[in-house]
Amino acid sequence: MLKIYNTLTRKKEDFIPLNPPAVTIYSCGPTVYDYFHIGNARSFVMSDIVRRYLIYSGYKVKFAMNLTDIDDKIINKANAMGIDSKEVAKKFSDAFFEDIDKLGLLRADINPRATEHIPEIIAMIEALIKNGKAYEVNGDVFYEIRKFDGYGKLSGKNIDNLESGSRVEVNEIKRDPLDFALWKSAKPGEPFWESPWGKGRPGWHIECSAMSCKHLGDTFDIHCGGSDLIFPHHENEIAQSEGATGKPFAKIWMHFGFLNIDNEKMSKSLGNVFNLRDMVKKYKPETLRFFYEQTHYASSLNFTAEALESADRGLEKVNNLFDTVKSALAGKPDSGAHSFDFEKSYIAFKEAMDDDFNSPKAIAVVFDFIKEVNTYIANGDNLTREFYEGALEFLKKTADGVLGILRTEKVENSDSGLEEELIQLLLKLRVDAKLEKNYALSDKIRNELLTLGITIQDTKEGSTYKKNR
Repeated sequence: MLKIYNTLTRKKEDFIPLNPPAVTIYSCGPTVYDYFHIGNARSFVMSDIVRRYLIYSGYKVKFAMNLTDIDDKIINKANAMGIDSKEVAKKFSDAFFEDIDKLGLLRADINPRATEHIPEIIAMIEALIKNGKAYEVNGDVFYEIRKFDGYGKLSGKNIDNLESGSRVEVNEIKRDPLDFALWKSAKPGEPFWESPWGKGRPGWHIECSAMSCKHLGDTFDIHCGGSDLIFPHHENEIAQSEGATGKPFAKIWMHFGFLNIDNEKMSKSLGNVFNLRDMVKKYKPETLRFFYEQTHYASSLNFTAEALESADRGLEKVNNLFDTVKSALAGKPDSGAHSFDFEKSYIAFKEAMDDDFNSPKAIAVVFDFIKEVNTYIANGDNLTREFYEGALEFLKKTADGVLGILRTEKVENSDSGLEEELIQLLLKLRVDAKLEKNYALSDKIRNELLTLGITIQDTKEGSTYKKNR
């Protein structure tokens, strides 16, 4: 049975969905004021793997990832650029989708935007006021955290030990320095919406509470996001949602570890915050995914050039076998029985992923499989169509379907099909040249392709190629 570490209970729990086989997941998405960085990318990739594995396991997953499209950061960026905040939000929302496509993320079933859920946000704030959990002061509405008995249960923080000004907003009009904003009255020149408390806009925390409850219900299965969101964001989400509905909020809370750069925490002051859009110009998106997956999602991860290069070399082994198997099948091998034990690999893969989505263990299973298959091919015994089809299916289901590192259906430009046809034509011409004993031409084709970053690999089953860049 799948076990998941729950931040709320601080232990691994058997995963029992509320309404099996349906599973509901909410993942905190970006605040769309800039391109997202490689730390955000790790959280997005790991939530994608959680979703993919649940689908692989037969669950019917409903996955929501929000876009915060109104926020102080968006307003500040709009003012700096001299444009409307809507333009900023659209520009970086579009960029977000472009970049997650490059990473091979499955698109969310729902991408709720804060500005499209103002009625739901207002309704939740009204419920909190009615329930004695919130109060209004001159057009601002605040959550009174001492009125929620469970405050601190996710983060483990004690209200009395929290200091105003560290991770909480200081405001003299609040009853308690620890109270946080649900609704902010409009300042001159800022975007606003009409509300029972006057013109204003929602606070960040209430947006996620209202949107998740709207699309997944008052109680849902899994809420995930980066470890940096545990406090105050996720703590406040619980207080808001449970304070408004009187029901448990998310059943399981999953949090993804921090990403460090060369053993230092990412920070703008150190100048080591790199956005994903720039990084994929240097490294293949599959390499970045593979790098993230080599460490358990809850652990911190150190980002170095050496680690990326190592991940690229490891990924090459996966792609080499994939290409070898595809080429062998194209050669129409004979049908018949084989003795390769595929079931063993499937069982080991499931055991790894059932242990709190342990992707490093799952990758080790895939690499053991690759080693065994390569040995089987090298020995040349019982190389049947069923064997190659079985190897291809395992790679597609695990390395591609769950881990997302093969990218068999890649995001490519419109010329990619023509490029493939031209390379295959050159490979055929090279075979013809060798048959005619024109080795000079054969070598010339190989060397010219190599200068273009394409290496030809000759096997017993025929010639394949790989791209070096």
